[in-house]
Amino acid sequence: MADLASKLGGDVAAIMVTNPNTCGLFERDILEISRLTHAAGAYFYCDGANFNAIVGRVRPGDLGVDAMHINLHKTFSTPHGGGGPGAGPVVLSEALAPFAPAPWVVHDADGYRLIEREEDEAAQAFGRLCAFQGQMGMYTRALSYMMSHGSDGLRQVAEDAVLNANYIKARLSDLMSAAFPDGPCMHEALFDDEWLKGTEVTTLDFAKAMIDEGFHPMTMYFPLVVHGAMLIEPTETESKQELDRFIHAMRALAEAAKAGDVDRFKGAPFHAPMKRLDETRAARSPVLRWTAPEGSNIAAE
Repeated sequence: MADLASKLGGDVAAIMVTNPNTCGLFERDILEISRLTHAAGAYFYCDGANFNAIVGRVRPGDLGVDAMHINLHKTFSTPHGGGGPGAGPVVLSEALAPFAPAPWVVHDADGYRLIEREEDEAAQAFGRLCAFQGQMGMYTRALSYMMSHGSDGLRQVAEDAVLNANYIKARLSDLMSAAFPDGPCMHEALFDDEWLKGTEVTTLDFAKAMIDEGFHPMTMYFPLVVHGAMLIEPTETESKQELDRFIHAMRALAEAAKAGDVDRFKGAPFHAPMKRLDETRAARSPVLRWTAPEGSNIAAE
């Protein structure tokens, strides 16, 4: 906190904090961060990517947040990718609300109306940023999800997401090294690769072997502050039966790695349609255009 305070000054416009952070931890000093930021004349932006850990439990405005992008992914049923994560409302504090970009939807005694120009209520708005409609399919899906759950259901979303992550952490911590072993995590259980030392198996090898067990691998090597990170985020959607199936597979792989069964990992996946790729070469020399082999028939002909 002292380091943060030393960097805040008249040249700082805003800071950004993700809470809970990508290590799956709730920032306990969030109120002090907010106080120091506002005392310096700056604004506090909170990333809403991990909102599913606190939705219905914590009001970001009570934490001193001035702006927050409520990403629809995870929290409101939208999957990663497919145009979803970039969509979602940006909510603003009273201090920033007058400057929100037009168009605005206003509800008054005459019903709903659209303010499209910087005038009247929107006199201080800084103009249109992009098309107003955004990802309408994602909005409809998310709205349906919220309405079907209700406020009590959304609170349970957070409770179940946190419970599931802590269940995984508790069941795997005797075989795998938790990056932050003391105390509970929030919505994601984070392990490092300390437990793999001496096995010749890497985080990537372990993740590829998970494909052979029928599971999509967890997030690997992220966050960058944790060496060989394995970030497991079950969300609220997985049943205990499915979590136990996942944990059983993870424990079997962990025991195999520690027993020296290196071949099971180095060539994995063996049973997937796509085998192990040279990912370094793919990243440095991507093939961006498919060319039909010479002499092959083209379907259109």
